[in-house]
Amino acid sequence: MPLIVIEGLDGSGKSTQLALLEERIRAQGLISHRFRDPGGTALGEGIRSLLLDPKTNACGSAELLGYLLARAQLVHEHLAPLHAQGAVVVLDRFWYSTIAYQCFGLGLPREQVQPAIELANQGIHVDAAIYLDISAAQALQRRADASALDRIESRGLQYLQKVEKGYHSLVSAQLLHAIPADQDPQVVHQGVWELVSPLLCAGEDAHRAEPL
Repeated sequence: MPLIVIEGLDGSGKSTQLALLEERIRAQGLISHRFRDPGGTALGEGIRSLLLDPKTNACGSAELLGYLLARAQLVHEHLAPLHAQGAVVVLDRFWYSTIAYQCFGLGLPREQVQPAIELANQGIHVDAAIYLDISAAQALQRRADASALDRIESRGLQYLQKVEKGYHSLVSAQLLHAIPADQDPQVVHQGVWELVSPLLCAGEDAHRAEPL
């Protein structure tokens, strides 16, 4: 059973699409497990709070290592065991964000970052990686009503445009599948489901939820 990753800028609708996808998977009678990166463990959630806190002062390499530390623990505690069981896992961000935000956004050299990503990933294979594609300007506009921007969002449009370019490079390399996210959420969800549903067929009987 698959590991499914949803990527995108904050404001792209990730939370909505993750919730719709989980609901659709469970409607098929399957058990799914959802995590966020960074996060998903006590260590990861603590690191997440630090990394996103506007008061935190972290250089680019420290930020990178913080994200990788959180990810390594998430893989160790949850993703690797669930992958070994063949469970359905839905993940809010993964290593693609590192390329987009730290390599393209902050300018860290990818040739140095990539081996560290692979170390943190511990050989985990992603079955479907989906990018919710909206422009950086649209993402910021959607976030305009937020009570406060986190440390990453507060870097502004120019930074997010670099991140957007990073995501598009991954789409061009066929490492991410882009779905236009400036549509009705149900239309976006249908696009996501068309990519995910074929992956749920193999071995699904072993992971069906108990009847109510």
